[in-house]
Parts: sequence; structure tokens; C-alpha cells
Amino acid sequence: MAKLSQEDLLAQFEEMTLIELSEFVKAFEEKFDVTAAAAVAVAAPGAPGAPAEAVEEKDEFDVILTGAGDKKIQVIKVVRELTSLGLKEAKDLVDGTPKPVLEKVNKEAADKAAEALKAAGAAVEVK
Repeated sequence: MAKLSQEDLLAQFEEMTLIELSEFVKAFEEKFDVTAAAAVAVAAPGAPGAPAEAVEEKDEFDVILTGAGDKKIQVIKVVRELTSLGLKEAKDLVDGTPKPVLEKVNKEAADKAAEALKAAGAAVEVK
């Protein structure tokens, strides 16, 4: 069997119907144990800037308490308001800084929590 060039393969694909091409892709995936999704991701860099923006776009944030500050009791109260922790658990969290107060929340909730903690005198980091 003669080896086909890329141009020959593309010419063959152009002659195929969408159904035939879909069946070919399925057979290719099964034969080589791969998925077409990976090939699409490789082809995506043709659109400049799009992949970089998708990577940078975060929709989940963590609010990390990095320090309790001078008003530790106020910080414990705010931690209790933001979480469902009891008094002892909230105190342990504040004492064991740096610790996450909220994990995988949206940007708005993370910003509100960070503002509340900063208002109480805590050092906060949003990641």
C-alpha cells in the first residue's frame, strides 16, 4: 500500500459526506485510543488570543485568611458569619492561619467575604 501525502488525504476527506467523515473519526478514535477533542484543542491556536483568555478566566475563587490582626474576636465573628462553623472551629481556623475560609466560590462572594474580613482587621488573600 502506497503512503498517502497530506494533500491526498485532505482530497479524500473533501469527497466524504459528513456522515462518512463522522464514522471515520469514530473508527480512528477506537483504533488509536484517542479522542477528537484533543485534536480540536491542538487546532485552536489558529485563533490568536482565545486560548490564553480561556485559561485566565477563573470562575471559582478561594478566600484565604492570612492573619487575624489585632481584633481577633471580630475576625472570629466574621468567619462564623461567612461559614457554618461553630465558635471553636472558627477560633481554630483563625488561630491556624493561613487557612482557607471559603473555597470555590464565585468572584462576587469572594470579594464580599474579603471585604468583611478586612473590615474586621484580618489579612486576607483571594486566589
